[in-house]
Amino acid sequence: MTHGKQETASTAHRSKTGDAHPAKPTLNLRQLAEYLRLSQTTVSLVLNDSPAGRSIPQRTRDRVFEAARKFHYRPNYFARSLRNSRSMSVGVIVPDLSDGYFPVVMSAIEKRLLKAHYFYVTASHYRRPELVEEYSRRLMDRAVDGLLLLDTPAQIQVPAPTVAVSSHNPAPGVTNVILDHDLAARLALTHLMKLGHERIAFMQGAQGITDAKYRWKSIMSVARQMGIATVQDLCIQLEETRQTPEAGYLVMGGLLKRTREFTAVFCFNDISAIGAIRAITDAGLRVPEDISVVGFDDIITAAYCKPSLTTVKQPLQEMGLRAAQVLLDRIANSSQEWPEEIVMEPELVVRESTGPVRQHTLANQNGHAAEAGAKRGA
Repeated sequence: MTHGKQETASTAHRSKTGDAHPAKPTLNLRQLAEYLRLSQTTVSLVLNDSPAGRSIPQRTRDRVFEAARKFHYRPNYFARSLRNSRSMSVGVIVPDLSDGYFPVVMSAIEKRLLKAHYFYVTASHYRRPELVEEYSRRLMDRAVDGLLLLDTPAQIQVPAPTVAVSSHNPAPGVTNVILDHDLAARLALTHLMKLGHERIAFMQGAQGITDAKYRWKSIMSVARQMGIATVQDLCIQLEETRQTPEAGYLVMGGLLKRTREFTAVFCFNDISAIGAIRAITDAGLRVPEDISVVGFDDIITAAYCKPSLTTVKQPLQEMGLRAAQVLLDRIANSSQEWPEEIVMEPELVVRESTGPVRQHTLANQNGHAAEAGAKRGA
């Protein structure tokens, strides 16, 4: 019966295309191993990208992948999941996927999971604590092998390997992939000081964004260490947890209405910095001639806005890849102890939105300051 079906399919193909090419044969794991004259274990380790298979010579790995493509080999994930007591799936919990940060991290996570033949389910909680709890429970009910948390602050405790990115999750057993925020602050502020900026405005992230309070704490601490005044009147905060240029536009517009006695602004992220630049230009000022702007993240659009954005680059791709790899390793080696934190280093990317303080800007500032002092004295 099977042979008859193959003949019928071949005949149908020939009648439609005029070709008489037979369909390419497909092999199972045993047959593929026999064809390659390798053990089934070796072939399986290579195709599943197992950590134990990374010592296999690259030439052998290339042969295995070439044969798998040639014979359209597809692993039996159901059989493997039964054999390993795994579902071959993980859950990814995120606030949402609307801004420039999360898609970059997610693309790296997806790339690594797909390479390992893992399926994943993404759930967006929109920073609602009840949804964080509910989604983590639902994902565990679906027997995922582990969880990835992106900027998800709740202290999730689940009986499965968990890796958190920018979440600072204190739950026992969670591995946190975080940025060195002290170094990030020092890179940005050193750059501005070298350009002559002393009156710097600081934009804080909205409450509810986990990374925001850690970043702000580092910026304030490093500024004090460097002798940079953090004037309360020049400290502004985003009001919306949803990341949009409008949020940066609104708070920067409000600051400019109160005072213009600053020459630079260090924004919470690139999205808000893009909005801040628009607010500055709408107020009749120029970037960077009148006010320099520094962002944070280095999202894709940072290099293409006008002026292009100087920013503290988070290694977003690397953070996503590292988080996914650690999760896969934890799933494969559940008895091993894992670090609580993996700290990633930022770098400063200098573009067009920052420049040296102009003398006329300093003169205007001094004039505004003298006028304000006179009013207070009166």
